[in-house]
Order: sequence, then structure tokens, then C-alpha cells
Amino acid sequence: MSEIVIDVQGLGKEVSDAIGTLTILEDITFTIEAGQTVAIVGASGSGKSTLLGLLAGLDQPTAGSVRLAGELIAGLDEDGRALLRARKVGFVFQSFQLLPHLSALENVMLPLELQGVSEARARSMAMLGRVGLAERLHYYPKTLSGGEQQRVALARAFVTLPAVLLADEPTGSLDAVTGEGIMDLMFELNRDRGSTLVLVTHDLGIAARCERRITLAAGRIASIDPGPLRPV
Repeated sequence: MSEIVIDVQGLGKEVSDAIGTLTILEDITFTIEAGQTVAIVGASGSGKSTLLGLLAGLDQPTAGSVRLAGELIAGLDEDGRALLRARKVGFVFQSFQLLPHLSALENVMLPLELQGVSEARARSMAMLGRVGLAERLHYYPKTLSGGEQQRVALARAFVTLPAVLLADEPTGSLDAVTGEGIMDLMFELNRDRGSTLVLVTHDLGIAARCERRITLAAGRIASIDPGPLRPV
């Protein structure tokens, strides 16, 4: 039996304000095995990005649990969650989250430098070349187009060769040709390194390339397709 790398049990997320309490996610339960490719799909507002953030420990649930790479996220403090992400997870934010005072190359080098990797510069240059930005190494985010910023964010997530790659609309700011190349790179990482790939997408063509699809509707699981990845 394959190793379970993501184990989600009864997950819920609510937010409260002066008006009342809004339920974003409710009773989400599923497992993902190491090396699987999984698309999280559903209408806007169904809770897809919130779920992805909870899987990475970027946010805390109000109910249930997430176990990532054998670690119960609720049992870790903020530093512990950051360390787990640094060791195991690559995360592609829909809003890029590039550091404005660092160049493209420096943004990609940062996670490797935090890990103490000696060849951080060479690896980062090579990865930026693979996403088509070999001529933009020393450009700062504000001088890059949205699509170029997206590619820097993808290179930063790829460069550590993470065990788990989580991506929120990874091709949302890319043209069709570049987006297809980026998805090829994602699936190559999955195939060659055995990385687990979980992505949020509105693109049904991308979702169809994944082994499993989790469909959310109004904060709950509407379906999990095909069989082995069904709620327990």
C-alpha cells in the first residue's frame, strides 16, 4: 500500500465578523497518496484556495485535522509549520507573493539558501531557464509582467524539488503555450521525482491530466473521482 502523504479528516473552516459566522469549508475528508496528481476543482467561492492553504498549514482550521507528510499540522507552532513547508512543500500562490526587493534570481534562490544549499545560485539559474526566464534573472518583480512573475513563483516552488507541490491556479496568468509548458514541467517533477502534485484549477483540461479530481461545492466535497480517493 502506498504511503499516505496528505490525510484530511473532518476539516472545517469558519470566519466570523460583526454580521455573523460564515462557513467556508465543512466536513472535508480525504487522503492523498505519495506521488499522486490531484486537481481540486469547483465554482468560484467553493473553498478551493482555502482548502489548499489549510493543507500547507498557512491557515488553521476551526474543525478537523490535516496530517502532512506524517506530521499533524495542528500539533506544530508557526515556526514548526514553516519548517515543515521548507522541508517538504513547494507552494505556488495565486498572487505570486514575490519579495519586491529581491530580483527574480534572488527570489528563487531564497528557499535554497534557507536550506543551506551550496549550489543555490546555479540551481536557481537553471530553473529560471527552464521556465523561460534566462534573460530576466536580475529583473525585479515590478519590472516583470504578470506572466513572468507567475513563472518566477513557479520556479521558486520547483527549485527545492519538494515532496509535495501545492499550486493555486498555477497557469492563471500565463498564455496557453507557456501554461502548457509549465504544466509539463509540473508533471515531469511528479514523474521523475515522485513528487505529489495538488493543484487548484478552473481549467478542466489541466484537471483531466490529473489522476484524481476533488470537486467542491459550497464548501463541501461534491465528488472525488475516480475511486481510490473517496471520502472515508
